[in-house]
Amino acid sequence: MKGLRVNERIRIKEVTVIGEDGKQFGVLPIYQAIALAREHDLDLVEVAPNVRPPVCKIMDYGKYKYKLSKKEHEAKKKQKVIRVKEVKMTPKTNEHDYQFKVKHVKRFLSDGDKAKIIIVFKGREIVHLEFGQKMLNRIIEDTKDVGVVEQPPKKEGYNMTMILMPKSGG
Repeated sequence: MKGLRVNERIRIKEVTVIGEDGKQFGVLPIYQAIALAREHDLDLVEVAPNVRPPVCKIMDYGKYKYKLSKKEHEAKKKQKVIRVKEVKMTPKTNEHDYQFKVKHVKRFLSDGDKAKIIIVFKGREIVHLEFGQKMLNRIIEDTKDVGVVEQPPKKEGYNMTMILMPKSGG
């Protein structure tokens, strides 16, 4: 919270004051509220500026900022960035290469990433879309233990694509 005003930066005549322990002091003139905070070696922090009179709390502002930044840091740490990994093959990919690519897809899914499988058609191969469809269906079958289809197979120009995502609770 960057917009919090503290002590002399509060430019209002009267404020509602709350103590550090949550005790209500009621509406006080600003100079008296600041003096009360200084008696306890603390700061007067404006926590609700939009109400009339504004609500101010007596607290250690440095400690409050530190706790807030720690909380934001923890929230950032808990966020998982989901990446989309791509695997390209052709409808004529041989068995060994196919198994190798499927192993990569399974690893991506078990790591929590999404996998985009692209079947690239070259030249006249585009006439036989069913080969690409069969390959994608086989990939779905081979990865069903670790992933589910997020975007079913679809044709995009000379490519056929599909997106798999990790199975939840997996």
